[in-house]
Amino acid sequence: MPSYNAPIRDIEFVLHEVLNVTESDVAGYADLEPEFTSAILEEAGKIARDVLAPLNASGDLEGCRLENGVVHTPKGFRQAFAAMKEGGWNGLDIPEEYGGQNLPYVLASAVGEIFVSANMAFNMYQGLTHGAISAILAHGTDAQKTTYVPKMTSLEWTGTMNLTEPHAGTDLGMLRTKAEPQADGSYKITGQKIFISAGDHDMSSNVIHLVLAKAPGGGESTKGISLFIVPKFMVKEDGSLGARNSLSVGKIEEKMGIHGNATCVMNYDGATGYLLGELHKGMRNMFTMMNEARLGVGLQGYAVAEPAYQNAVIYAKERIQGRAVTGVANPDGAADPLIVHPDIRRNLMDQKSFLEGARAFTYWGASLIDAAHRSGDKAADGMISLLTPVLKGFLTDKGFETAINAQQVFGGHGYIEETGMSQFARDARITMIYEGANGVQALDLVGRKLAADGGKPVMAFFEMVKTFIKENEGDEALKAGFLEPLKAASKDLQAAGMYFMQAGMKNPNAALSGSYDFMHLFGHVCLGLMWARSAKAAAAALANGASDKAFYETKLATGRYYMARQLPMTATHLARIQSGAEPVMALPAEAF
Repeated sequence: MPSYNAPIRDIEFVLHEVLNVTESDVAGYADLEPEFTSAILEEAGKIARDVLAPLNASGDLEGCRLENGVVHTPKGFRQAFAAMKEGGWNGLDIPEEYGGQNLPYVLASAVGEIFVSANMAFNMYQGLTHGAISAILAHGTDAQKTTYVPKMTSLEWTGTMNLTEPHAGTDLGMLRTKAEPQADGSYKITGQKIFISAGDHDMSSNVIHLVLAKAPGGGESTKGISLFIVPKFMVKEDGSLGARNSLSVGKIEEKMGIHGNATCVMNYDGATGYLLGELHKGMRNMFTMMNEARLGVGLQGYAVAEPAYQNAVIYAKERIQGRAVTGVANPDGAADPLIVHPDIRRNLMDQKSFLEGARAFTYWGASLIDAAHRSGDKAADGMISLLTPVLKGFLTDKGFETAINAQQVFGGHGYIEETGMSQFARDARITMIYEGANGVQALDLVGRKLAADGGKPVMAFFEMVKTFIKENEGDEALKAGFLEPLKAASKDLQAAGMYFMQAGMKNPNAALSGSYDFMHLFGHVCLGLMWARSAKAAAAALANGASDKAFYETKLATGRYYMARQLPMTATHLARIQSGAEPVMALPAEAF
């Protein structure tokens, strides 16, 4: 069975040496002292290692089952969920008035990474609940917040998000679920939703569904959509549970991965629902929380690849196969360990350099969300809105690729279920699809986010990179290995943006044909920036005589690898973008 140990040293490096969280003026950041964050991360790591990770493979094998209308989770999940409740983990960043601890989202993200790495399918139950809480806090009435949020924070109740229907995935304007107004102010919700993660289970006493539906008078398309709170069990005035609502689980989907999470078809047969936010503003209300939700999926993309990498390293050091071309490395054995071979090193370095860069990128994104929400920083809000499709799309694409690369280290042993490596690949695959498929993320980035607010966020990003390079150009330790590659990559990104402005105005297909490449080009530049910042922090620590010399030297070597071997991909993506729409659109539909 695969093992997992939380990379706490690297998490702390990002928080305290790259982001310098305690120096930020964002509310709550001054309290994030190393001793405090270390205690939380260490405890999360113990739960991940001792409680969640041991259930990952068994949960994958057993899956969830629907019997007589009741969804049963895999063996051990209920006990693990009780541990999550007891520790108050779901409420880390929830306001204290609702039972949370009101800590910054960046710390909750770090803890979330640890739990996702240990058991992604399990963590989704509280993850979806957190998303539903955020929506209620953003748009609910005081009564709704008081009724639902405390018990969802404590995980006594859980939550879901119901968007997709059999005929309407990304195109939500086509949804058919109806909401009929009632004399008492409630609505009767009728329709079917599919792909509902954590739709039902046996770990909480109630499930609070957030459901998109069309109420009368809203018109067609997405303008007529409203958002409703639809509890599994009705909630009485005193907060106790009443009768079962008119909703049911039609079936549990058979999926490629995340078997331990109950992905349900939900049937609403005149179920009682309550309007959340303004009538006919459901899409706006749901998407208020999209930056947080999509960052969370981007986090899943790399977090599920982290244990795959860890186990690939173990295997590469233990498995003997062939001899090193430069001479015998293991004279007492019949062969040398895999890790002596350059191509295995290349594979592992691809994984390591991506994972550490992705972690820094994600936590930076989380800190921007904190700045926007806690300090009302409009520039930070604009920046995270711009970066959200990159975080979601790039990190999940590369996270899946990293899980596959880890599996490759095992050779044939990675393909059989016994080693557990296939589960990481299967679980990572969904991150590229849900919460907006990655092609849609690319279209959102190019079609909407680049031009948002007159292009101010993307210009601010370019200026940020330019300023960092200029401020550090006198640092010889950074110049050749980090600043020059970053400068070249940033120029490629700017050239791609200029191409879209020139060609895209004449032919929109020219921009949209290059959108996916642009998302990846942007992702590489973001990781390049993170690696340059990380290198600056590591070099400073070494210059100051840090005792953990090996950690910082390893950090610098890993960063140089990314800048030398991965960042040059920006030139390839630019060339593809500049080839325009003709190669993409050349064939008529019937030629496929």
